[in-house]
Amino acid sequence: MNGMNSIDRLYAEVESKGVVCVGLDTDFSYLPQTAVDKTKTPGENIVAYNKALIEATKDAAACYKVQIAYYEALGLDGMTAYRETLAELRRQKLVAIADIKRGDIAKTAELYARAHFEGEFEADFVTLSPYMGLDSITPYLPYCKEKGKGVFCLVRTSNPGAKDFEYEKAADGRHFYDVVGDKLAALGKDFKAACGYSAVGMVIGGTHTEEAAEIRARYRDTMFLIPGYGAQGGKAEDIARYLNRGNGGVVNSSRAILLAYQKQPGMSFAEAARSETLRMREEIAHACQALQQ
Repeated sequence: MNGMNSIDRLYAEVESKGVVCVGLDTDFSYLPQTAVDKTKTPGENIVAYNKALIEATKDAAACYKVQIAYYEALGLDGMTAYRETLAELRRQKLVAIADIKRGDIAKTAELYARAHFEGEFEADFVTLSPYMGLDSITPYLPYCKEKGKGVFCLVRTSNPGAKDFEYEKAADGRHFYDVVGDKLAALGKDFKAACGYSAVGMVIGGTHTEEAAEIRARYRDTMFLIPGYGAQGGKAEDIARYLNRGNGGVVNSSRAILLAYQKQPGMSFAEAARSETLRMREEIAHACQALQQ
């Protein structure tokens, strides 16, 4: 656990480095030709690319989110790359979120928890889908209590399809995402860390901003993983409303960082990734400051 549990580590990283979560959703097609070694497999090239991005951004990013589908799609070569990417993050003592979005129950969920909180694929946090019920979350909680791990559960997502189910109204007038969020917040009360936030976090999309202040006030002691910034339309001033004086959440950016070199000619891909990470960090920090004035 590197001396403290994952949620305290993440809080401390946000305090010192800002809110950027670098998404290592690395498709082989994203690599510039100059970064491809034709004597190596696609997975080996992806590992080299990821390591260069980690090195370039580690002092400006709070954490890294590794989306497993990009690695699964390459078969064993890709899963080896996934393992090596997580190993590099552990080696550098950086916070890793395994974006696996699991949502099963019973023994299956127990084995998913073991697979991603222990062994070759160990990460600090995993993403989960709670819509099958709280028994899809509880098998992960012993790892939160005993190993200091954390989870981010889908609540109000950033995609247009969020309107299909998450915004439906319950009999008491709450949105369905409120019902899910309220149950997760109650579950998370037993997993509060020293920083004041629970190890049971929530994925709260940054694209639907009308409810931002209400959601932040409703879940004051919940850490948010916030997708939707940039490419999906979330603006810094909107994102800032989901944070709590600049903390209480991390903001993911994947393609904008991975492909930053395409918009910054003359820079190496690693330099461009660092430049975009710093730009994003400062833009959101300024928006947070403006909110507090």
